Amino acid sequence: MTGSVTPLSLETVPGVLLLEDGSTFAGLINADAVPTVAEVVFTTNMTGYQEVFTDPSYGGQIVVMTAPQIGNYGVNTEDPESSRVQISGLVVREMSRTYSNWRATGDLPSWLAAARVPTLQEVDTRRLTRHLRSAGVMLGVVSVGIVPSDAARALLAAAPRMEGADLATTAATQTMYVYGAQNMAHHIVAVDFGIKENMLRLFSEEGCKVTVVPATTTAEQILAEKPDGVFLSNGPGDPAAISYAPAMIRGVAAAGTPIFGICLGHQLIGLTFGGSTTKMPFGHRGGNQPVKELATGKVLITAQNHGFSVEGDATAVTGAAELQVTHVNLNDGSIEGLRHRTLPIFSVQYHPEAAPGPHDARPVFHDFMATLRARG
Repeated sequence: MTGSVTPLSLETVPGVLLLEDGSTFAGLINADAVPTVAEVVFTTNMTGYQEVFTDPSYGGQIVVMTAPQIGNYGVNTEDPESSRVQISGLVVREMSRTYSNWRATGDLPSWLAAARVPTLQEVDTRRLTRHLRSAGVMLGVVSVGIVPSDAARALLAAAPRMEGADLATTAATQTMYVYGAQNMAHHIVAVDFGIKENMLRLFSEEGCKVTVVPATTTAEQILAEKPDGVFLSNGPGDPAAISYAPAMIRGVAAAGTPIFGICLGHQLIGLTFGGSTTKMPFGHRGGNQPVKELATGKVLITAQNHGFSVEGDATAVTGAAELQVTHVNLNDGSIEGLRHRTLPIFSVQYHPEAAPGPHDARPVFHDFMATLRARG
């Protein structure tokens, strides 16, 4: 962050994380940090912290890193997945102030301090993660002090929950823009609910001009751009709260335009055709989630970042007979992929673009492009 915004201090003092169930976790925090409340989640990514912290899907969350040391390769100008740091706060075991990488342009603590993201260090993140896995993700507040202050407790008590929160309109672009060259072979309209930069890069590499539009764009406005296909992006918040999206998706589908959704986009497709979504106990966040492709039995190791899922199992989507389940998570059996039985519409819950994470699932982009090319 630049301009008149004053960075947080790099000096640390005793700090504490208070969870809404009363649990506390002590550490060290920026000396001038103000109490910050958000949903507390954990990610198992071993690397790619800069991509994690700039992923809009982490908006409104305090992120716990399970990797014991963060920051040892610094930060750079090439890896961010959006124009700013998205997380509300960070909890780590050890924050490295020194770094070594030929691409690095600075250190992680200074970068986070410039974005005014409070960082609670020297925390027993193994104990914290195990607690969140058993009790479920919940709201929490990080603040200065050996024990939580009355102000921090009051802030936590008054905080809104993630359920029912439409965060897409704040995470997404407010104006239409074009990514990629104008003379590409294909034209895609990407509906931005909190899109990651690497998704746009991959579409460009596939020969697409991408017109990115705000989350509230209507089907009529999208179809006026004469796209070859429509992409529904990832994003933060509760998919059921994005009440304006199903009408848009139905309108685009009625025109016969191919639709591809990732993460939040996947959940919105499920809702559009009669399904429902549910808040998961602790979600899927990291780069090591095993997903089975039902048609082939092939297993993909995938990157994921979501706290909601489409209800159903490998046999069917609850309440959505028009949708066929194509992929399931091998850890908990949750739905990881959908396809419409008659229309050119499909989606995946995982992140095939990764950034960070494995590239096993990247061919999903090729599948979408094959659908466009088949339609001329």
